Amino acid sequence: MTVCKATFSGTVFRAPEKRFTQNNVPITFLTLKIDGNDGLLVRVISMGKTAETVEKVVSKNDKIVVEGRLKTGAVKDEDGNERRVIELDLSSFEKIGGSIAEEAPGEIAKFSEEDFSDDLIGEDEIPF
Repeated sequence: MTVCKATFSGTVFRAPEKRFTQNNVPITFLTLKIDGNDGLLVRVISMGKTAETVEKVVSKNDKIVVEGRLKTGAVKDEDGNERRVIELDLSSFEKIGGSIAEEAPGEIAKFSEEDFSDDLIGEDEIPF
């Protein structure tokens, strides 16, 4: 049952797992642990080109923001008890976090110490 549109941010708890339908459409499943809520896990489902991208880009422990249609369902656990699950049919996602220093160690930009201020505008060219 679809409930509403939702946006979650969290940490990837279980890495993406890619499967295919009978019509050879890729589907990717991952589990997202919602930040600030101990024990709240959301199963994220993506299909088609989005599934391909998720499987290539996202890995376990990545911080991501996901958006899509929120659904509820029920599954049976090992003891045969029914448990409610929250699922999100993914429409978009974005990785968050990381740093530039990891990608480009050392100095990012180095500027010359020469002073060019007199060369840019002469005293006769000041408009006021």
